[in-house]
Order: sequence, then C-alpha cells, then structure tokens
Amino acid sequence: MKSYIQLFNFKQSVDYKTEVLSGLTVALALVPEAVAFALIAGLSPLTGLYAAFMMGLVTAVLGGRPGMISGATGAVAVVIVTLVKSHGVEYIFATVILAGLIQLLAGFLRLGKLIRLVPHPVIFGFVNGLAIIIFMSQLAQFKDDTGNWLTGNSLYYFSGMVLLTMLIIFGLPKLTKAIPASLTAILAIFGLVTILQIDTKTVGDIASIKGEFPPFHIPSIPLSWETLSIIFPYAAIVAGVGLIESLLTLNIVDEITETRGRGNKEAVAQGVANILSGFFSGMGGCAMIGQSLINVSNGARARLSGIVAAVMLLVFVMFGSALIEKVPMAALTGLMIMVSIGTFEWASLKTFTKMPKSDVFVMVMVTLVTVFLHNLALAVIVGVIIAALVFAWDNAKRIRARKFTDEHGIKHYEIFGPLFFGSVTAFNEKFDIMNDPTEVIIDFAESRVVDMSAIEALNKITERYRKAGKKIHLKHLSADCKKLLNNADDLIDVNVWEDPTYKVAIDFTQ
Repeated sequence: MKSYIQLFNFKQSVDYKTEVLSGLTVALALVPEAVAFALIAGLSPLTGLYAAFMMGLVTAVLGGRPGMISGATGAVAVVIVTLVKSHGVEYIFATVILAGLIQLLAGFLRLGKLIRLVPHPVIFGFVNGLAIIIFMSQLAQFKDDTGNWLTGNSLYYFSGMVLLTMLIIFGLPKLTKAIPASLTAILAIFGLVTILQIDTKTVGDIASIKGEFPPFHIPSIPLSWETLSIIFPYAAIVAGVGLIESLLTLNIVDEITETRGRGNKEAVAQGVANILSGFFSGMGGCAMIGQSLINVSNGARARLSGIVAAVMLLVFVMFGSALIEKVPMAALTGLMIMVSIGTFEWASLKTFTKMPKSDVFVMVMVTLVTVFLHNLALAVIVGVIIAALVFAWDNAKRIRARKFTDEHGIKHYEIFGPLFFGSVTAFNEKFDIMNDPTEVIIDFAESRVVDMSAIEALNKITERYRKAGKKIHLKHLSADCKKLLNNADDLIDVNVWEDPTYKVAIDFTQ
C-alpha cells in the first residue's frame, strides 16, 4: 500500500495505513497533553487544543523533519504563565505572534546550524531530563480530584489498566506490526472499560474539549512601545525555547530514522506556525519529543502522519468530543510512561565509567536543570557553557614549548597547542626573558593564534624582550596576526611560503 507523493518538493515513500493509524494515535495522545499544558499556563483547554492543531498542521506541511510532531508544550506554558496572570490572554496571543516572527528571522538567517554547537552530553542530559519530566507528569493521574493519591479499588483498577497498556505497547510489536501498538492499547483499554463498566478517570474528567474551528482573532492590546517592552522578553524566551527543543527533537529523530532533517526549514515552519497560532486563538508551542517518538516508533516517516494527527485533533474538538472524552486516562498514562521509558537514553548510564568526568558532569547538570526548573532552554544553555569552559580549560593545559639553543647562540621556542585566552598564562610562563640570549625565535608552526587575548599576549612578550634589550623573531604567523601586532614590522621574520592563512577571532564590539 505504498506509493510516492510530491509534497512541497519533498518526495518520499508513504505507507498510507501506517501514516494514518499513527496519526490517529498521536491525535489521541495530543488531547490530554494540550489540555494539561493550557491549564498549566492558566488558559482555557481550547487555547491549548487550537495551538496543537495549528502547530501540528503547519509544521507537518512546511517543516524540515517529516514525521516530527509539534503542538502546545509544557516548555512554552512554563514561560508564559506569569504573563497570563499579570496581563491576560490577549498579551499571550501577541507574544506568540512576536515569537513566531523571531523564529522566522532565525530561520532566514540560517541560525539553525548553531544547534551543532550543542555537545552530545548536553543532548543526553536534555533527553534524559525530558524523559523524567514526562514520567513525573503522569504521576498526577494517580491522584483524585482533591489531590490525594488513589486508594483501594480505584488505585488497583487504574494501575492495572496502566500496566496492561504498557504490556500491549511492549509486547504487540514482537508479534505483529500490522497496526500501531499504541492505538491498539488505547482501543483495548477503552473496550475493557466499556464492557466491564469500570468507573475510572477519563479525558472528560480533566476538561471538556468541545469547540469549533479556531476563530481568527487579532490580539486586542495597545500598539505601543510599552506593550512591546512587556511582551518582547517573553517572546524572545518562547522563541528560544521553541527553537532549541524543536531542533534537538529533530536531531533525535534524525538519529532514530538514520535520515537528515533541515534545521533552518524547521525554524521557519515553527515561526509560521506560531504566528498563525497567535492569530487563531492558540497559545503557541514547538516540537514535542514525546509525540514525535510515538509517531516514529509506530513506523511513520512522512508528513502525512503529522497532517492526520492535526486534522483528527480538530475533528475530535468539533465533532467527536463526546466520544474522546470517554477515553480512559489510564490508557494515555500508560502510553506516556512507555514514551518516557523509550525517550530515556539508557545507554548513557552504561558510559558513566567510560566518559570523561567533565562530560558526565555536563550530562547530569543538564538533566537536573531540566527536571527541577522545567526550563529546557536554560538547561541547554547551561550545558553548552559548561562544556565550552571545560573544553577551554582542557586546551589551555595543552600548550607546550620545546626549547633549544642552536650553534649560533640563538634560543628557539617551538610552541605546540592553541594560544587563546585560556592558555595565555601558561604561555607566558614558558619564557625565561632575563636568562635568554640576545636573540630569540618563537616558532608557531605547530600552534595557532586564536583570539585577541593571544595577540595581546604576543604584544606583551615582545615588549618585555624589547625592554630587556633583546631581539625576538615570531615565525609562522598568519597575515592576520601580523596586522594586529603593534610592532610587527620590526619583529616578525617569516617564510612567506610557509605562512598559515587562518583568521584571528576579533571582538569588533570593543
């Protein structure tokens, strides 16, 4: 049942049955998630459902990663909840639109490639943190309306159905892959509850999902600099969180499917989706790793599954709310727990004794920030900064100098390793200016001058030799380095045929 389609210049093989059934499963899983995230943000359930529809549809059609699912997310909800309380829902719509414009700009400027700067330990920590958050968020389903833990038969029935759901999802693929295990588990639990008349929590107990087509709405806010000053910080954070989570999810799905998505195209799609979400009464969002993994694990690889998920979600809202509200939460809870188990990088635990301690520290730190602060952007930024500092520290220790005096009485310093802000101190300690002969050569053939801190270190070392009445030659520097040295004409003695051509990093803001 496979054929080829051409959709927005993306030609791919489509298994229609797998795509449609997987899309239906994702749509069912999106309902409680969208409702829960809207409630977390202090918004109406329909605001989350409308966002899930708009984000899912637009990114499925225009996104850079077929098979990836977007919708209303907890990461965005956590950011905007303060703004909801202080200024109301109209400011949320405006914030989401502005966040979309920022994401569009990021896509057009091709900033999606910056995700390459995220080290693998950060990705491990991000994924593990998300898995823990997904799991912990499901524990709330084991509580009653008053916030107390379930007891007695209610607990036994609910836990039993959760375990049965997990068992079906785990075991069915080993027997057959004709239909998605997730959808089979949901239907099986739904049938079991209906036949046995089990009194258990359903989607309708959380909130009603009945609504209409998302209404077009221009945010009713004052058009002023004061308004912009209020919403811009939130919009920037929403845009950053959305792009980071979306691009990391894209990378994870790339690894699973052994294909390659397009980060800049995904950034543009996320921007367009958020803009439309804001104009169509949605809270905005980004890629959803849980739903994306459900979709991919079901075998979906094309855009059709995401389109079906979004359209079916809207169908549920407009026409099928009475039926969907009867779906047992136990089935969806079991599904999401299995997603959390599948999301966690269990292999990362096995590498604890094999990975460098710095990488383990980065991974654990990102996981903890993700779990306790629920700020995915902050977690990734913290991880990247720590990894960069560790990298700088390690490279700072690698600078070496081979010293010898030739038959003419000239002392040579052959430098090995990068010269940059982190290694400047170690570099200066290599020289014995007072006891060196009157002529010295510093050879950078096996080194590289990286930044302005390194240039300043060269200026200082040459000045110290000058004050001591000694002549110094700096060999094998790039033309860029020579231009930046204060006394280049008098000091540099090079063979032009051997000169490197690299550039020095310069901070033009100073």
